[in-house]
Amino acid sequence: MNTIDPSTRNAALIGPVMCVVGARPNFMKMAPILRALAQHTPPIPALLVHTGQHYDQGMSTQLFEDLGLPRPDLNLEVGSGSHAVQTAEVMRRFEPALDEHRPSCVLVVGDVNSTLACTLVAVKKNVPVAHVEAGLRSYDRKMPEEINRVLTDQVADRLYTTERSAADNLLREGVAASASASPAT
Repeated sequence: MNTIDPSTRNAALIGPVMCVVGARPNFMKMAPILRALAQHTPPIPALLVHTGQHYDQGMSTQLFEDLGLPRPDLNLEVGSGSHAVQTAEVMRRFEPALDEHRPSCVLVVGDVNSTLACTLVAVKKNVPVAHVEAGLRSYDRKMPEEINRVLTDQVADRLYTTERSAADNLLREGVAASASASPAT
């Protein structure tokens, strides 16, 4: 896994890593991250936030069980709506959670509306953001996910790429001056 640090912000580690999931693909990406945080010595405290962007309770419960994910600490229960409505509602419900729990950073994965919404709230409140799966591009601006990817990568503090082409994309976009390799967890 490659990492790129485009920011000079240096927040004191005062709270848990706030790990955000919103849709089924996020659950699969977050499961090994949460395991790695728990297995770290000493364990790194994490708070799992489910925005409820994909809100089928039965499906979520089954996926969480299958992946060995803990029950979310918070469920924002946003549900469906247009992209604008859903993104706004995630932002509206996420901000008080951020204020209450004062995380050391917010960790987002993928490219769903919840990824962008929580990133925007955190950045505006000066909470560092780490984005896992940064730099992936379809180059199709008609796809809402492409907009979410590009904007998240522009403002996140720490970017974790899953392939060399993603790191190259970020460098081409001027997001960071350099890239360094780091092992995947």
